[in-house]
Amino acid sequence: MAVRHIVFAVAPELVLLDACGPLEAFWRAELAAAATAAAADSGVKPAHPVAYRTTVASIEGGVLQTFPGLPVVTERLDSLDDQPIDTLIVPGVPIDEQGTLQPELVAWIRRHAPRARRVCSVCTGAFYLAAAGLLDGRRATTHWRSAAQLARSFPNVQVDADPIFIRDAGHREGEGVVWTSAGVTAGIDLALALIDEDLGHAVAMQAARRLVVFMKRPGGQSQFSAALTAQASAHGPFEALHGWMAAHLRDDLSVERLAERARMTPRTFARRYVDEVGRTPAKTVSALRLEAAARALAESRRPLKRIALDCGFGSEQNLRRAFVRRFGVLPLDYRQRFMSAVAPQRAAASEEARAG
Repeated sequence: MAVRHIVFAVAPELVLLDACGPLEAFWRAELAAAATAAAADSGVKPAHPVAYRTTVASIEGGVLQTFPGLPVVTERLDSLDDQPIDTLIVPGVPIDEQGTLQPELVAWIRRHAPRARRVCSVCTGAFYLAAAGLLDGRRATTHWRSAAQLARSFPNVQVDADPIFIRDAGHREGEGVVWTSAGVTAGIDLALALIDEDLGHAVAMQAARRLVVFMKRPGGQSQFSAALTAQASAHGPFEALHGWMAAHLRDDLSVERLAERARMTPRTFARRYVDEVGRTPAKTVSALRLEAAARALAESRRPLKRIALDCGFGSEQNLRRAFVRRFGVLPLDYRQRFMSAVAPQRAAASEEARAG
């Protein structure tokens, strides 16, 4: 059985969830792969003859303080100099306005990254990859709050603040694969994508279910949730309107109808909405409808036509066009890839209810 060594190269003040989320995902994947192998008939080779070995290491080794404060024990990075590294992952740390980084860690990454089959960052770990020159000419993402600073600090990096994670295979022969992800829980999405690449979709989905992650999000999914954006203006003039919009997605949600609901003229409403929320009403409506459709596809077996009507798209064709434009896949392909563990249970419960 092949053993893939995954090294987490961490800096002081490590953001704990950036490391422990992916660590848990890799461990859960091993459990899932082992269960799959155990269930196979005797004499049949395991479908996924790969095991993970994980190491958390820092420049000085020993106990490392983390953010928000729980200490972790690390190995010394120089103790790994003669060991193979399959996947190098650099989790995030709080980044100050000067973008201060640990220079010894930057130097270690620069020296050892070429040895790894793939190099990854979680959240602001992208600053370390960029400082080591690994992101020059590549697309990369990070936590949305740090994206502008990453772009200013490293102008050769093509920073995209929107995706959950990005896989960049490079453009020149011999360049390795570099993955970057958004903040905090996006590290779990990144790890699940790596597991999918290594062990297959079925094992990645089993790992997601063991983590009680109800949907394995695609890398292209936005860091920005329409519902969260609406909630960000809570206690503002559109709080009640946003709740009404989410509950009436199949209704007429034109600017004129929303302005009437908000008791404003359409012109005043459109101007004040952009000032308060930071996007047009039409973009909020579109995002809310897409998110609702994505949830319905992932968590139910409702027919596509019903989902299109319930979420305000009017027709399956409109829903397909919106999905391809936003996610790059058809709705049923999205369902097949990202259907959650609870969907079959809900479908079974619905069938029982109809039978009763």
